[in-house]
Amino acid sequence: MDDEDVIRLRRTIARLARHFNASSTEDGLTPSQASVLGLIVARGPLSLADLGDIEGLNPTMVSRVVGRLHAMNLIIRIPGPSDLRKASVTATATGTLTCKRIQQQQTAAVSRSLELLDNSRGTVLLQALPVLEELAGVLQRTA
Repeated sequence: MDDEDVIRLRRTIARLARHFNASSTEDGLTPSQASVLGLIVARGPLSLADLGDIEGLNPTMVSRVVGRLHAMNLIIRIPGPSDLRKASVTATATGTLTCKRIQQQQTAAVSRSLELLDNSRGTVLLQALPVLEELAGVLQRTA
């Protein structure tokens, strides 16, 4: 793969990410807030350190994001049993509904877009999904 192909891939991924990120703003969430909320909903109670590691956020940013999600009543903090600094967070019912609404909006947007593609293009795209998932994992591990 030459540099031009890599640039095209990066730009395309960035454009897709911007489109998905835009749907999170309909619920008043930033892309980071929506992503963290999605993790909390999907994986259950998570420590702030785990959130930072998974999302690649520094502790200050994790604290801000969690503070905002808590203020919006989308998550609750669970104090650590032996150390109050080791709190974890879990989604509220409102947080879970908000996350599901964002996922449904994103899924609908992708579905509408896929319907506009030729069937063979949609098939090729779905066949590439395992490679894209692998790429995302590699990027996360090397970041």
